[in-house]
Amino acid sequence: MSGRREIRILLVDDHQLFREGLARLLAAEPDLTMVAHCATVEEGLAVLANSVIDLVLLDFKLENATGLEFLIAAREAGYAGKIVVLTGGLTEWDANQALIHGADGIFLKTGSPSLLLKCIRTVQSGEPWLDQPYLRGLISRFTLPDSDARGRLTLREQVVLHGVMQGMMNKEIAQRLQVSEGSVKATLQQLFQKTGVHTRGQLVRVALEQYSDQLPGLRC
Repeated sequence: MSGRREIRILLVDDHQLFREGLARLLAAEPDLTMVAHCATVEEGLAVLANSVIDLVLLDFKLENATGLEFLIAAREAGYAGKIVVLTGGLTEWDANQALIHGADGIFLKTGSPSLLLKCIRTVQSGEPWLDQPYLRGLISRFTLPDSDARGRLTLREQVVLHGVMQGMMNKEIAQRLQVSEGSVKATLQQLFQKTGVHTRGQLVRVALEQYSDQLPGLRC
């Protein structure tokens, strides 16, 4: 036994063979326990409501829904645990939306079993996990041009800005990011300095006028 704290896992995936194979993989790990596995958003949300789950492994493309629907519903219901999106491939828009709505990691199903185990433990420890195609895409999308005198926006600043534009309070943004409210306030101050404004209302106006193309998936 490694001494690691047990990680209680829910798998939401509509392929039964994949679910059963992953269940066998996790059963061999003393610190990982698959509490349940299911095929639909509704079943997954029911498990979250009735069980203690530390981490969700979520297939993004379900038969009659998307993982995004689960992400939004789970976070709105108050689930504060970790969520890792499993995928055979996502568009940049889908990847960005998953992160904006509370995913802690994106893992390609082509990865090895040992790499998935590393992903689970890394995310549960509080670190994000992005497979290289999505990391490269986010680096290129979540930045301002070099010529912009206000400098680059970090991924954290982008997500906080998106939350402000959705009318979210600092506490709600903190819950989405799973950070302290003080951290969100600090990020807002950075945004105020970079955009040259002093209020949330001014920040929203500047974002709408100048930065909407820097927020993939934004619908204003």
